[in-house]
Amino acid sequence: MSEADAAALEAAAAAARTSTITLWTLFAFGVIITALRTFARVKAVGTRFEADDYLVWVAILFYAAQSTLGWEIGNLAHGMANNAMTPAQRAALLPTDPEYDMRVVGSKIQVAGWASYATLMLALKLAMLFFYLRLTNGLGRRYRLRVHIGFAIIIAGYLASVLSIFASCRPFHRYWQIHPDPTNSCEAAVSRPLVWTSFGANISSDLYLIMIPIPLLWGSRLRLVEKIASTLVLCAGIFVLVCATVKTAFILSDKPDGAAIAGDWGTREAFVAVATTNLPMVFPLFKTWLRPLIGSSARTTNDNYNKKPDGFRSIGGGGADDSHSRRTRGTNPLTHISFTESEERIVNEIKLQNMKVAAAPVAPGTQPGPIGKKGIVVKTEFDIQVSEDGSSQHHAEQKATCVHEPW
Repeated sequence: MSEADAAALEAAAAAARTSTITLWTLFAFGVIITALRTFARVKAVGTRFEADDYLVWVAILFYAAQSTLGWEIGNLAHGMANNAMTPAQRAALLPTDPEYDMRVVGSKIQVAGWASYATLMLALKLAMLFFYLRLTNGLGRRYRLRVHIGFAIIIAGYLASVLSIFASCRPFHRYWQIHPDPTNSCEAAVSRPLVWTSFGANISSDLYLIMIPIPLLWGSRLRLVEKIASTLVLCAGIFVLVCATVKTAFILSDKPDGAAIAGDWGTREAFVAVATTNLPMVFPLFKTWLRPLIGSSARTTNDNYNKKPDGFRSIGGGGADDSHSRRTRGTNPLTHISFTESEERIVNEIKLQNMKVAAAPVAPGTQPGPIGKKGIVVKTEFDIQVSEDGSSQHHAEQKATCVHEPW
């Protein structure tokens, strides 16, 4: 073996080690972020999990599968598949050659990788949509309709991606065919039908997911700096678009090492997708931990909740002159976004049997009522608390103020 070949092998081995370390390090951080999200939810609502709380762990299972497949590409197939070969190389490669088996195994792993990648993105995006459903709970139909449209876009994109895997190369076993040339459609590592279908489905759904929370945030009562910060948190998915675009560009470049570089960017894309999906839940937890050091920048006075400033517009669409709106305002602790809930929901949940009425004599010379009549006037004070999952907890306390009615 020449010195040049030895140097090339050493460089390839070093690159493989770097890719492996990066792959499993990012996977570990992805699991940690997901665990922190679950911890934040348990701390806030106990074990009353919603659909998105389960979906993020389903995503972790497929993230583990994709990471394992990515590792096996380098460990078993040494980065090879049935692409990047000349017709002469294909004809010269015999089935008894170890390289033949590595290319076949690598091609099969590439097909499985596309399927696991599509399912991973589906689980993460569904989790984000279910989170948006909780965020818009109690708002108008037009806000929730946007989320429902998102479900249709994401599911349609996933079906298109799966259909492209099974329909773009027929018969299916040509995905790992070496000789004769199976054509680009059957080279899973660089297949243009797979790349463009996946890229189109992800770009359209990611852009739509980014646009859903914008009207909610900028129509809320948050301060400008809080709106900007919350927008950055919820729109961090823009980094997924960047990784997906770079990965697609390297695959389509048709270079000998294009698929390997694309695989590295695919690793980054999967991690960023996992991180940004969990970030809206983890961010308030970090904010709580750092509050003793930096103080709270999101403190709101009671006057902000009891008064409607001029030009006020809530997320639900209520304005300052909406005097007939029967709503009470609360703040969603997940993103500190103010929204509206029906007062009927609050009143209906109060148990009348828990109310207590006390009576006390009126002081001599005190006018007992507004028109001089004696009577019992019961004053009820309600303490309304909005929990992490958007539900309301109510406490009723009764105080008697004007008494001594002749029985």
